[in-house]
Amino acid sequence: MGNADIGLIGLAVMGENLVLNMEHKGFSVAVYNRTTSKVDTFIQGRGAGKNITGHHDLAGFAAALKRPRKAMIMVKAGQPVDDTIEQLLAVLEPGDIIIDGGNSNYLDTMRRTAYVESKGLLYIGTGVSGGEEGALTGPSIMPGGSPAAWPLVKPIFQAIAAKVDGGVPCCDWVGENGAGHFVKMVHNGIEYGDMQLICETYQLMKDMAGLSYDEMRDVFAEWNKGELDSYLIEITRDILGFKDTDGQPLAEKILDTAGQKGTGKWTGIAALEFGVPLTLIGEAVFSRCLSAAKDERVRAAKVFSGPTVQKPADVKGFISDLEKALFASKIVSYAQGYLLMREAAKEYKWNLNYGGIALMWRGGCIIRSAFLGKIKEAFDRKPDLENLLLDPFFTSVIEEAQGPWRRIAAAAAVNGIPAPALSSALAYFDGYRSARLPANLLQAQRDYFGAHTYERTDKPRGEFFHTNWTGRGGDTSASTYNV
Repeated sequence: MGNADIGLIGLAVMGENLVLNMEHKGFSVAVYNRTTSKVDTFIQGRGAGKNITGHHDLAGFAAALKRPRKAMIMVKAGQPVDDTIEQLLAVLEPGDIIIDGGNSNYLDTMRRTAYVESKGLLYIGTGVSGGEEGALTGPSIMPGGSPAAWPLVKPIFQAIAAKVDGGVPCCDWVGENGAGHFVKMVHNGIEYGDMQLICETYQLMKDMAGLSYDEMRDVFAEWNKGELDSYLIEITRDILGFKDTDGQPLAEKILDTAGQKGTGKWTGIAALEFGVPLTLIGEAVFSRCLSAAKDERVRAAKVFSGPTVQKPADVKGFISDLEKALFASKIVSYAQGYLLMREAAKEYKWNLNYGGIALMWRGGCIIRSAFLGKIKEAFDRKPDLENLLLDPFFTSVIEEAQGPWRRIAAAAAVNGIPAPALSSALAYFDGYRSARLPANLLQAQRDYFGAHTYERTDKPRGEFFHTNWTGRGGDTSASTYNV
């Protein structure tokens, strides 16, 4: 029997750094990589002189692990994970644990948990956030899967995770089967939203207020001392102040086409599946898609003219409005993300700890921010909170921000500067606070062309009616169902 506390497969950036983190925290680690030269390079380089053993085959890798064996996979999502699981099943035994630490789709994790458990082993699908630096110094870790596996990996996971509030680890059990990867997916969707909101704010500062890069850097530095204190605001400050070799701002020379790896898209798809209005994150994903059509946008810019941009008379007041509009929009994004997690929990019978999730995101991960402490407090006050916007703290922030938020959204529209995430957040808020929406007309339209029926305000809920709108239709109505 081997001596290694845990094994890790996949020595790319995240894998290497997690191994070094584990070893630094006192755990012995066995490593394997399909391209075996990577194993040698790592063992002779960054892993030299450390309590890490390298292996060129999975049988040797498995033999090096203490029972029950813990084998963590850090490979590309999709088929490579399934292939690695099959290879591990050939060398592991019942009671051993397979851990997928990549960005897998939660539906795949649900399927894999059932499959691995059927073979007598345990499975964990865990989100790991924090990028290269977080993996090395302390990431946010969101594990789900076989509950029996959690006590066996908890000491390692909580030791290597980021710590906040006097040593509380940003890692706790999320829930059964795909819960951990679902929560990580929502984290990434929120990350898309946060980044898009910051980019819209940057464009309004630059193209409307006429601020220089150094002035924008100073604004973000100031914002990072207040309610917006967060990792993404902090790195935006650093990026805006970064100069190229010729002394010019490097950001200005970066091509405006954004990439994506799919987790934001998955969040949007899940929202459509569950019927949750995840409007801001949807706009953030679509904004990346639009940015990718660079050549077409350049051609369109020659065809269409927009309004002449009017610089605000009070630039300082405009920046103050921007700060409040950004914060209010951010609150909406998180509120929508939490609604999505709540619906998934209902569907899959996960017992999610919403305050605990906020705590897991407080440190280590890309969306880490002071603001997440307020979300934890909101769920501590009311664990069954219907919508984050209804918490007294967030209600007061939104009420105070309404004027600035509307002024910024209006200024963007009037000046032809796209702000899809910020504007959609405001539209969602206005829809959410409306006791009556125009869906009555929509139901009438559906009943007119498809006999889809409607409910009446003067009758009890659950009674459905059909009208012969033209005098030519019959009395037969379609069956009522909601997708």
